[in-house]
Amino acid sequence: MWFTIWSVLVVGTLVGAFFLGRDLWRKAKALLRQMSESSQVMDRFARRTDELTAAVAAAQPSTAPTLFDDPVLLHERVEELRAERAERRSQRRTRNKVTWDRWRRFNA
Repeated sequence: MWFTIWSVLVVGTLVGAFFLGRDLWRKAKALLRQMSESSQVMDRFARRTDELTAAVAAAQPSTAPTLFDDPVLLHERVEELRAERAERRSQRRTRNKVTWDRWRRFNA
């Protein structure tokens, strides 16, 4: 009788181990497939990041010394920058005024 009980327990354990092993194998294959796909996505992401970084670096104005450059051109550039800053300040004040008016209407 004990032989039958132990035989059933051993066979049941082996069957359970088989199903557990099969499930783990399938999950491992799915994980490896997903890792392969993610490495391809990361490769595309890295290439795109390099392209964008190069484009941003090319679009940045030069910060090289301008000691011997034409002063007229430098003054023109400073005036352009000041005009752009004034425009941004004006836009910001307009946005702030709209926001403040909305807050006043809400609190009134």
